[in-house]
Formats: sequence, structure tokens, C-alpha cells
Amino acid sequence: MQNQKIVLEKRPVGLPTPDCFRIENESLSPFPQGLIRVRSEFVSLDPYQRSVIGGNHMGQTAAIGDVIPGEAVCTVVESENNEYPVGTVVRAHSGWQLFSDHAPQALSRVPSELSRPSLALSILGMPGLTAYAAMHQIAKVKAGDTVLIPAAIGGVGAMAGQLAKLAGATTIGITSSKEKGALAKELGYNHVLNRNSETLAEDLSAVAPQGISIYLDLAGDPILTIAAQHLSLGGHVILCGLIQDYNGNYKTMGPPPGLWIGKRATVSGLVVYDYEHLRSTFETAYTGLYEQGILKPSEHVFHGLESAPEAFCRMMQGQTLGKVVVEIGKGSATA
Repeated sequence: MQNQKIVLEKRPVGLPTPDCFRIENESLSPFPQGLIRVRSEFVSLDPYQRSVIGGNHMGQTAAIGDVIPGEAVCTVVESENNEYPVGTVVRAHSGWQLFSDHAPQALSRVPSELSRPSLALSILGMPGLTAYAAMHQIAKVKAGDTVLIPAAIGGVGAMAGQLAKLAGATTIGITSSKEKGALAKELGYNHVLNRNSETLAEDLSAVAPQGISIYLDLAGDPILTIAAQHLSLGGHVILCGLIQDYNGNYKTMGPPPGLWIGKRATVSGLVVYDYEHLRSTFETAYTGLYEQGILKPSEHVFHGLESAPEAFCRMMQGQTLGKVVVEIGKGSATA
């Protein structure tokens, strides 16, 4: 059997391009005793991976020639472990490759009641857990809040907006096109603004005249500073992502400290790994809401592992609609 994998050919400078990646095929090694072999079914593409392949991520890096790191939904294909028999659907940090081997403790079951397993990588996976941590564990969103979320239809933003709306808050999403704005409306945002509007600050004032009480920052400047200027007194800002910075040609500086002081603001940093112990609680609480049709997915699915480099580059250029996943084994055409 052959394993297909995508490795780092060279580090990107600025926006990544497909020639930063290389597809390799190699024979599978014999099944290693004590480990579990899985086949990737859906591979997650995430903006943070740009800093990983750039060599400047806070927690991990990829060397030239390494498989691109990332999470996947996989099926167990070889196992001697009773907890993970063949056929079990799991999450694994397999990276961008077809087959991978893991210790049992490195795997997590995908809830069997989840009818759409790819969502274990988006609104019901790490991005969803991030949104849950931001809205409920940190900001403690409630009825009467006004919540602003950029990257409103991405994995984190899509779930955060829906969680805030379920809590009774007024939600404002920021997107970069009319098409994305229409999708944000389908997710239930009360108001949707265009990031590229020359009057974004005025547009925000119009829909939130009393200010915003919660801002989940996924983008960095200049939206971060605009949001800070529109905080209500005692507002809460959760710093979670820096999409604007990931391509290496921009550096967020943020608003001046005096602005935070004047707003009596609370500013919190969020790293999702600090909330991994809440994963099962989160899955139990929200998988059922998806199955009932209360939560809506936001996915852009590409097909075939070989489509991952192009899909990733399109994502980093803002040309994708929703959380990006690659479904394995469906040919090379992209969604």
C-alpha cells in the first residue's frame, strides 16, 4: 500500500503559493506493534498553519521536508487495541497525509451520533471549542450583550456567532464580500458589515450605537483598533487570532493603552489548548443541537489530498467560504 503525503518544499514569503508544497508517495512501513494505524477521511486546513510552515508559530513548526501538521478525522484501519477497533472514527493529528500511526492516547473518538464527521474539525471541533471558550468561559455572553466577530463565517467565527445568538446577544459579523455576508446572514447574524468598506467605523456605529460589549478578535488590526474605539464601558476583548498577520507582510500593533483604560476594558488572551479538558462537555452539549438543526455548519470542502496546497493558498487569500476541509478520496476537483 502507498501513503500519499504533502510536505513542505520551501518556506513561504508573504502569501503562500502551491510551489511551497510537494506531494510524495511512499510505501507504507509494516504496521508497528502497540500503535494504531488510521486513514485520513477529512483533513483540516487552518490559518494558524501559515505561521507553522513559516517557522514562527508559538507552539510548533514544520521543517523543510516535513509533512504539513494538522488535525484530521480518520478511520482506524489496523489496530490491536480494544478501545479503538478497526472502523472506529477518530480525530488525530495526522497532518496532510493519507495514513498515519498513533499511540492510543493521541486519538480521540468522534461522537458516534455526529452524522457529519467533518464537523469534528469545524464548529464541533477545535474551532468550535475555541468559540465556546471565548463566549462562555471567558466573556460569559448573556442576553443584552452586543457581540462583534470578524471572520464571521470561518470555523471559530461561525460557531461564536451562533453561541452568542443562542445566549440572547445581538451579533454583528464582519466579512470581506457580499457572498460571505449572505452566508453570515444564513448563520443568523443580526448585522453583517463589509471589512473592505471605507466607512467601516461609521457602519459599526450605525448598528451598535451603544457600543459593543464583547469583541472576539480573530483578525488583528485595523479592525482591532476600530473595535476598541467602539467598546462600551467595561467591554471585553478576547484576543484569539491574527489572520491579518499570518502571511508575514503585516504586523498588528493594536490600539494605544489609553484607549483600553478609558473604556475600562477587560482584555483576555485565548489559547484553545488551555480548554481541552472541556472538549467532551462541549461535544455533548452541542452535537445534539446540530443534529436538531439548531446549529448550522459553515464549511468549504475540497476533494482529494492533492487539492490541499491550492485550497490552503486560496484560504490565505480570503477566497474560501467557511471552515476549509479536504475530503480524501473524491478526486482532485475543488469545491
